[in-house]
Amino acid sequence: MITAVELGLIYAIMALGVYLTFRILDFPDLTVDGSFTTGAAVAAVGIVNGINPLVATLLAFFAGAAAGTVTGLLHTKGKINGLLAGILTMIALYSINLRIMGKANVPLLGETTLITPLRDGKMLGTVFSVAIFFALALLVKFAIDWFLRTDVGLAMQATGDNEEMIRSFGVSTDNQKILGLALSNGLVALCGAFIAQYQGFADVGMGIGLILIGLASVIIGQAIFGSKYIWIATLAVILGAVLYRLVIQLALSAGLEPNDMKMISAILVVIALVLPQWKGFSKISARMKGSSAATNKTDSASAQKEPVA
Repeated sequence: MITAVELGLIYAIMALGVYLTFRILDFPDLTVDGSFTTGAAVAAVGIVNGINPLVATLLAFFAGAAAGTVTGLLHTKGKINGLLAGILTMIALYSINLRIMGKANVPLLGETTLITPLRDGKMLGTVFSVAIFFALALLVKFAIDWFLRTDVGLAMQATGDNEEMIRSFGVSTDNQKILGLALSNGLVALCGAFIAQYQGFADVGMGIGLILIGLASVIIGQAIFGSKYIWIATLAVILGAVLYRLVIQLALSAGLEPNDMKMISAILVVIALVLPQWKGFSKISARMKGSSAATNKTDSASAQKEPVA
Protein backbone atom coordinates (compact mmCIF):
# COMPACT_ATOMS: atom_id res chain seq x y z
CA MET A 1 0.00 0.00 0.00
CA ILE A 2 2.87 2.40 0.71
CA THR A 3 4.10 1.93 -2.85
CA ALA A 4 0.63 2.85 -4.10
CA VAL A 5 0.70 6.01 -1.98
CA GLU A 6 4.17 6.86 -3.35
CA LEU A 7 2.98 6.49 -6.93
CA GLY A 8 -0.19 8.43 -6.16
CA LEU A 9 1.83 11.36 -4.83
CA ILE A 10 4.11 11.38 -7.89
CA TYR A 11 1.16 11.13 -10.29
CA ALA A 12 -0.46 13.99 -8.35
CA ILE A 13 1.95 16.34 -10.15
CA MET A 14 0.47 15.18 -13.46
CA ALA A 15 -3.07 15.49 -12.07
CA LEU A 16 -2.37 19.08 -11.00
CA GLY A 17 -1.32 19.80 -14.58
CA VAL A 18 -4.54 18.26 -15.89
CA TYR A 19 -6.45 20.37 -13.33
CA LEU A 20 -5.12 23.55 -14.95
CA THR A 21 -6.55 22.71 -18.35
CA PHE A 22 -9.61 20.66 -17.35
CA ARG A 23 -10.93 22.85 -14.50
CA ILE A 24 -9.27 26.25 -14.88
CA LEU A 25 -9.19 26.66 -18.68
CA ASP A 26 -12.07 24.27 -19.45
CA PHE A 27 -9.91 22.92 -22.28
CA PRO A 28 -10.06 19.25 -23.43
CA ASP A 29 -6.30 18.66 -23.73
CA LEU A 30 -5.21 15.25 -24.99
CA THR A 31 -1.59 16.35 -25.42
CA VAL A 32 -1.01 14.78 -22.00
CA ASP A 33 -0.64 11.25 -23.37
CA GLY A 34 2.33 12.39 -25.46
CA SER A 35 3.91 15.04 -23.21
CA PHE A 36 4.13 12.60 -20.28
CA THR A 37 6.32 10.31 -22.38
CA THR A 38 8.25 13.30 -23.69
CA GLY A 39 9.21 14.23 -20.14
CA ALA A 40 10.28 10.66 -19.39
CA ALA A 41 12.24 10.42 -22.65
CA VAL A 42 14.09 13.73 -22.19
CA ALA A 43 15.01 12.93 -18.59
CA ALA A 44 16.09 9.35 -19.36
CA VAL A 45 18.20 10.24 -22.39
CA GLY A 46 19.74 13.17 -20.54
CA ILE A 47 20.69 11.03 -17.54
CA VAL A 48 22.11 8.25 -19.74
CA ASN A 49 24.26 10.85 -21.51
CA GLY A 50 25.71 12.17 -18.26
CA ILE A 51 23.53 15.19 -17.58
CA ASN A 52 22.84 15.92 -13.92
CA PRO A 53 19.50 14.23 -13.00
CA LEU A 54 18.10 17.51 -11.63
CA VAL A 55 18.98 19.37 -14.82
CA ALA A 56 17.57 16.54 -16.94
CA THR A 57 14.32 16.69 -14.96
CA LEU A 58 14.07 20.46 -15.46
CA LEU A 59 14.71 19.98 -19.19
CA ALA A 60 11.79 17.53 -19.21
CA PHE A 61 9.54 20.28 -17.81
CA PHE A 62 10.50 22.68 -20.59
CA ALA A 63 10.07 19.98 -23.25
CA GLY A 64 6.53 19.34 -22.00
CA ALA A 65 5.85 23.08 -21.92
CA ALA A 66 6.96 23.31 -25.54
CA ALA A 67 4.52 20.54 -26.47
CA GLY A 68 1.70 22.37 -24.69
CA THR A 69 2.65 25.58 -26.48
CA VAL A 70 2.31 23.82 -29.84
CA THR A 71 -1.20 22.67 -28.92
CA GLY A 72 -2.05 26.20 -27.82
CA LEU A 73 -0.76 27.71 -31.06
CA LEU A 74 -2.65 25.18 -33.16
CA HIS A 75 -5.86 26.07 -31.32
CA THR A 76 -5.52 29.83 -30.99
CA LYS A 77 -3.56 30.84 -34.11
CA GLY A 78 -4.44 27.91 -36.35
CA LYS A 79 -8.12 28.02 -35.33
CA ILE A 80 -8.15 24.23 -34.88
CA ASN A 81 -10.66 22.72 -32.47
CA GLY A 82 -9.05 22.26 -29.05
CA LEU A 83 -9.73 18.53 -28.89
CA LEU A 84 -8.31 17.98 -32.37
CA ALA A 85 -5.28 20.20 -31.67
CA GLY A 86 -4.42 18.05 -28.65
CA ILE A 87 -4.83 14.84 -30.62
CA LEU A 88 -2.61 16.12 -33.43
CA THR A 89 0.16 17.11 -31.02
CA MET A 90 -0.16 13.82 -29.16
CA ILE A 91 0.22 11.80 -32.36
CA ALA A 92 3.21 13.88 -33.47
CA LEU A 93 4.84 13.43 -30.06
CA TYR A 94 4.83 9.66 -30.47
CA SER A 95 7.30 9.94 -33.35
CA ILE A 96 9.22 12.74 -31.62
CA ASN A 97 9.57 10.64 -28.48
CA LEU A 98 10.98 7.77 -30.54
CA ARG A 99 13.44 10.23 -32.09
CA ILE A 100 14.50 11.47 -28.66
CA MET A 101 15.04 7.96 -27.26
CA GLY A 102 16.34 6.40 -30.46
CA LYS A 103 14.44 3.23 -29.54
CA ALA A 104 11.24 2.22 -27.80
CA ASN A 105 12.75 1.80 -24.33
CA VAL A 106 15.62 3.48 -22.46
CA PRO A 107 16.69 1.65 -19.26
CA LEU A 108 18.11 3.60 -16.33
CA LEU A 109 19.50 0.64 -14.44
CA GLY A 110 22.90 1.52 -13.00
CA GLU A 111 22.41 5.24 -13.65
CA THR A 112 22.33 7.85 -10.91
CA THR A 113 18.87 9.44 -10.75
CA LEU A 114 16.98 11.62 -8.29
CA ILE A 115 15.53 8.43 -6.80
CA THR A 116 18.93 6.73 -6.34
CA PRO A 117 19.62 8.18 -2.83
CA LEU A 118 16.24 6.86 -1.63
CA ARG A 119 16.79 3.47 -3.27
CA ASP A 120 20.37 3.10 -2.01
CA GLY A 121 19.27 4.13 1.47
CA LYS A 122 16.47 1.54 1.32
CA MET A 123 13.97 4.30 2.06
CA LEU A 124 11.64 3.57 -0.88
CA GLY A 125 8.39 2.04 0.35
CA THR A 126 8.75 3.66 3.77
CA VAL A 127 7.08 6.52 5.57
CA PHE A 128 10.17 8.63 4.90
CA SER A 129 9.83 8.38 1.11
CA VAL A 130 6.10 9.07 1.36
CA ALA A 131 6.89 12.25 3.30
CA ILE A 132 9.37 13.35 0.61
CA PHE A 133 6.95 12.74 -2.27
CA PHE A 134 4.14 14.42 -0.32
CA ALA A 135 6.36 17.47 0.21
CA LEU A 136 7.13 17.50 -3.52
CA ALA A 137 3.41 17.38 -4.41
CA LEU A 138 2.67 20.13 -1.89
CA LEU A 139 5.44 22.28 -3.38
CA VAL A 140 3.78 22.07 -6.81
CA LYS A 141 0.37 22.67 -5.23
CA PHE A 142 1.54 25.82 -3.41
CA ALA A 143 3.15 27.10 -6.62
CA ILE A 144 -0.16 26.67 -8.48
CA ASP A 145 -2.10 28.26 -5.61
CA TRP A 146 0.23 31.27 -5.71
CA PHE A 147 0.14 31.54 -9.50
CA LEU A 148 -3.65 31.46 -9.67
CA ARG A 149 -3.81 34.38 -7.22
CA THR A 150 -1.62 36.59 -9.43
CA ASP A 151 -3.13 38.91 -12.06
CA VAL A 152 -2.15 36.48 -14.82
CA GLY A 153 -3.63 33.56 -12.90
CA LEU A 154 -6.88 35.43 -12.27
CA ALA A 155 -7.08 36.28 -15.98
CA MET A 156 -6.57 32.58 -16.77
CA GLN A 157 -9.41 31.62 -14.45
CA ALA A 158 -11.64 34.24 -16.04
CA THR A 159 -10.74 32.92 -19.50
CA GLY A 160 -12.01 29.50 -18.51
CA ASP A 161 -15.14 30.90 -16.82
CA ASN A 162 -16.25 33.42 -19.43
CA GLU A 163 -13.98 33.94 -22.41
CA GLU A 164 -16.11 36.61 -24.06
CA MET A 165 -16.27 38.73 -20.92
CA ILE A 166 -12.55 38.69 -20.19
CA ARG A 167 -11.79 39.47 -23.85
CA SER A 168 -14.02 42.55 -23.63
CA PHE A 169 -11.68 43.81 -20.87
CA GLY A 170 -8.76 43.75 -23.29
CA VAL A 171 -7.17 40.51 -22.05
CA SER A 172 -5.66 38.24 -24.69
CA THR A 173 -7.44 34.94 -24.12
CA ASP A 174 -5.17 33.32 -26.71
CA ASN A 175 -2.10 34.08 -24.61
CA GLN A 176 -3.85 32.78 -21.50
CA LYS A 177 -4.69 29.49 -23.21
CA ILE A 178 -1.17 29.05 -24.57
CA LEU A 179 0.35 29.79 -21.16
CA GLY A 180 -2.08 27.45 -19.40
CA LEU A 181 -1.40 24.60 -21.82
CA ALA A 182 2.36 25.14 -21.52
CA LEU A 183 2.28 25.04 -17.71
CA SER A 184 -0.05 22.05 -17.67
CA ASN A 185 2.04 19.94 -20.02
CA GLY A 186 5.23 21.09 -18.31
CA LEU A 187 3.93 19.59 -15.07
CA VAL A 188 2.80 16.45 -16.88
CA ALA A 189 6.27 16.04 -18.40
CA LEU A 190 7.84 16.68 -14.99
CA CYS A 191 5.76 13.82 -13.62
CA GLY A 192 6.88 11.63 -16.53
CA ALA A 193 10.51 12.39 -15.67
CA PHE A 194 9.99 11.36 -12.04
CA ILE A 195 8.10 8.20 -13.00
CA ALA A 196 10.87 7.16 -15.42
CA GLN A 197 13.45 7.55 -12.65
CA TYR A 198 11.21 5.82 -10.12
CA GLN A 199 10.52 2.75 -12.27
CA GLY A 200 14.00 2.68 -13.85
CA PHE A 201 13.14 3.13 -17.52
CA ALA A 202 11.36 5.29 -20.08
CA ASP A 203 9.07 3.60 -22.58
CA VAL A 204 7.39 5.07 -25.64
CA GLY A 205 4.04 3.62 -24.61
CA MET A 206 4.06 4.72 -20.95
CA GLY A 207 1.77 7.71 -21.55
CA ILE A 208 -1.03 5.90 -23.38
CA GLY A 209 -4.34 6.46 -21.60
CA LEU A 210 -2.74 8.75 -19.02
CA ILE A 211 -5.34 11.49 -19.52
CA LEU A 212 -7.90 9.11 -18.03
CA ILE A 213 -5.81 8.77 -14.85
CA GLY A 214 -5.49 12.54 -14.62
CA LEU A 215 -9.21 13.09 -15.07
CA ALA A 216 -10.02 10.33 -12.58
CA SER A 217 -7.75 11.94 -9.97
CA VAL A 218 -9.29 15.40 -10.48
CA ILE A 219 -12.91 14.23 -10.57
CA ILE A 220 -12.65 11.74 -7.70
CA GLY A 221 -10.75 14.17 -5.48
CA GLN A 222 -13.09 17.10 -6.05
CA ALA A 223 -16.22 14.95 -5.80
CA ILE A 224 -15.17 13.79 -2.32
CA PHE A 225 -13.19 16.69 -0.89
CA GLY A 226 -14.77 19.65 -2.73
CA SER A 227 -13.47 22.53 -4.85
CA LYS A 228 -14.91 25.66 -3.24
CA TYR A 229 -11.55 27.39 -2.99
CA ILE A 230 -8.43 26.99 -5.09
CA TRP A 231 -6.35 25.62 -2.23
CA ILE A 232 -9.01 23.04 -1.44
CA ALA A 233 -9.35 22.07 -5.11
CA THR A 234 -5.61 21.51 -5.58
CA LEU A 235 -5.36 19.57 -2.31
CA ALA A 236 -8.33 17.46 -3.43
CA VAL A 237 -6.49 16.67 -6.68
CA ILE A 238 -3.50 15.34 -4.72
CA LEU A 239 -5.72 13.24 -2.46
CA GLY A 240 -7.70 12.05 -5.48
CA ALA A 241 -4.50 10.84 -7.16
CA VAL A 242 -3.54 8.89 -4.03
CA LEU A 243 -7.06 7.47 -3.67
CA TYR A 244 -7.01 6.40 -7.31
CA ARG A 245 -3.75 4.48 -6.82
CA LEU A 246 -5.08 2.84 -3.67
CA VAL A 247 -8.19 1.66 -5.52
CA ILE A 248 -6.01 0.30 -8.32
CA GLN A 249 -3.87 -1.52 -5.75
CA LEU A 250 -6.96 -3.01 -4.13
CA ALA A 251 -8.22 -4.14 -7.53
CA LEU A 252 -4.91 -5.88 -8.25
CA SER A 253 -4.94 -7.47 -4.81
CA ALA A 254 -8.44 -8.74 -5.51
CA GLY A 255 -7.14 -10.75 -8.48
CA LEU A 256 -7.61 -8.41 -11.45
CA GLU A 257 -4.81 -8.26 -14.03
CA PRO A 258 -2.75 -5.17 -15.00
CA ASN A 259 -4.41 -5.33 -18.42
CA ASP A 260 -7.71 -4.48 -16.70
CA MET A 261 -6.41 -1.16 -15.35
CA LYS A 262 -7.74 0.98 -18.21
CA MET A 263 -11.20 -0.50 -17.72
CA ILE A 264 -11.00 0.12 -13.97
CA SER A 265 -9.92 3.72 -14.61
CA ALA A 266 -12.91 4.26 -16.88
CA ILE A 267 -15.26 2.75 -14.28
CA LEU A 268 -13.78 4.98 -11.55
CA VAL A 269 -14.37 8.09 -13.64
CA VAL A 270 -17.96 7.03 -14.33
CA ILE A 271 -18.53 6.41 -10.60
CA ALA A 272 -17.00 9.78 -9.70
CA LEU A 273 -19.30 11.51 -12.19
CA VAL A 274 -22.46 9.65 -11.21
CA LEU A 275 -21.96 9.34 -7.44
CA PRO A 276 -22.39 13.07 -6.60
CA GLN A 277 -25.91 12.85 -8.06
CA TRP A 278 -26.86 10.27 -5.42
CA LYS A 279 -28.66 12.00 -2.53
CA GLY A 280 -26.99 9.94 0.18
CA PHE A 281 -23.54 10.80 -1.14
CA SER A 282 -24.48 14.47 -1.38
CA LYS A 283 -25.36 14.53 2.33
CA ILE A 284 -22.10 12.79 3.31
CA SER A 285 -20.07 15.08 1.06
CA ALA A 286 -21.80 18.18 2.45
CA ARG A 287 -20.95 17.08 6.00
CA MET A 288 -17.31 16.51 5.07
CA LYS A 289 -17.06 19.86 3.33
CA GLY A 290 -18.87 21.58 6.19
CA SER A 291 -16.47 20.05 8.68
CA SER A 292 -13.52 21.08 6.54
CA ALA A 293 -14.82 24.63 6.24
CA ALA A 294 -15.35 24.90 10.00
CA THR A 295 -11.84 23.66 10.65
CA ASN A 296 -10.44 26.08 8.16
CA LYS A 297 -12.40 28.97 9.67
CA THR A 298 -10.97 28.22 13.09
CA ASP A 299 -7.42 27.74 11.88
CA SER A 300 -7.20 30.70 9.56
CA ALA A 301 -9.96 33.17 10.14
CA SER A 302 -7.88 35.88 8.57
CA ALA A 303 -6.93 33.89 5.49
CA GLN A 304 -7.80 35.58 2.23
CA LYS A 305 -10.61 33.89 0.32
CA GLU A 306 -9.81 32.76 -3.19
CA PRO A 307 -12.03 32.77 -6.30
CA VAL A 308 -14.08 29.70 -7.13
CA ALA A 309 -12.25 27.27 -9.46
